[in-house]
Amino acid sequence: MKPLLILLCALWVSGCQPIDPLSAKNDPKSPWWELGFTEPRYMKVWVEDTSVEDIKGRTFLHTGGGSASGGQPEDGTESARGWHGLGSSAKAVVGADLPKRIFVRWQSIVEPQTYRAWIDIPEEARQLMLTSVNQRCAKTPDQEATFISSVYLGLAPGGVVQVWVRDSSHHPVKVARAQAEIEPLGPSQGKNQGRYAYPVNEKSKRYIEKFGIPYGSW
Repeated sequence: MKPLLILLCALWVSGCQPIDPLSAKNDPKSPWWELGFTEPRYMKVWVEDTSVEDIKGRTFLHTGGGSASGGQPEDGTESARGWHGLGSSAKAVVGADLPKRIFVRWQSIVEPQTYRAWIDIPEEARQLMLTSVNQRCAKTPDQEATFISSVYLGLAPGGVVQVWVRDSSHHPVKVARAQAEIEPLGPSQGKNQGRYAYPVNEKSKRYIEKFGIPYGSW
């Protein structure tokens, strides 16, 4: 009789435990996280290569590259100053645990210059990444949580790197900033006779002729 009473009490106590209305325990989620790139308006970049070291000490090579999300509104304002959104293009880093640090090498087309950097990812960022897929947004508790956590690298002239992750409400949170060094081998590791991925386009040319490159604003 006594064991039965103990079992009934345990069931009663467990049934009284509060249920977290924001829990995303049963929401679908990716086992990986994704890496994306963004650029200031008009300040075109080309990402040559990236690598990731995860918290287990493993290194993943060639985890992303190519163009970055940005804009060229031609609205007559100095809109290249600061950052304006992150875009949505990103690639999953398959097999990797949460990031410890990320390497990026990219071409700043408008300067032109080639940069490289290792960026340390702080613990704050990793916690936000975990929360984003395991907790629903308090403002929209009926909607499923984010399917995949994200890291975005903002790449700007002068070798500035900004890092954002998204919180549980999909809002970007800036978590790190780094200063890259110039890549001594130049674009494409010196294998392309110093040529950059593509020329400066006309919209960027017009903007820079009018306003210049706003170093120090990123």
